[in-house]
Amino acid sequence: MIEKKTGKHIKIFCSDKRGEYRKNELIKYCKDDGILQEFTVPHAPQQNGVTERKNITLVECARS
Repeated sequence: MIEKKTGKHIKIFCSDKRGEYRKNELIKYCKDDGILQEFTVPHAPQQNGVTERKNITLVECARS
C-alpha cells in the first residue's frame, strides 16, 4: 500500500521486538521482497518512540 502510494520501495522495516512483527509470514515476506528487518534495542524509549510513531502512520494508512 505504501509502495503504491509513494512509488518507492521499502528498504528497511524497523520495529520493536514484540511478537507482532516477528511472525514467520512477515519474516518470509521481507526476505522475499528484499526488505531488511531491524529491531530496536530493549529498554531504549528514544528508539521505541520513533518506531511507535512510524507504526501508527502505517496503521492509519492501512485503515484509510
